[in-house]
Amino acid sequence: MPKPYPKEFRDDVVRVARNREPGVHLKQIAADFGISESCLTNWMKSADVEDGVKPGATAAENAELREARKRIRLLEQENEVLRRAAAYLSQANLPGE
Repeated sequence: MPKPYPKEFRDDVVRVARNREPGVHLKQIAADFGISESCLTNWMKSADVEDGVKPGATAAENAELREARKRIRLLEQENEVLRRAAAYLSQANLPGE
């Protein structure tokens, strides 16, 4: 799913929300930027994880994990092909025997 807002915009909105004056609610900041309050809340949670404030996997770690899982699946398929080929060749009547 494509992200409708550029990263710079999200970072700016999160920075404004974090540095807001006392008494200013997230709902007002979200409305000022034309986004929903839940969207802003999600951006702030993601920013906390990315900044190391809260535990969790960063976007880069998630991408790396996805790639690693893809690679593992491919290697498992290759191993299965080799296993079947070895079994076939061990049962075949080889010439010269």
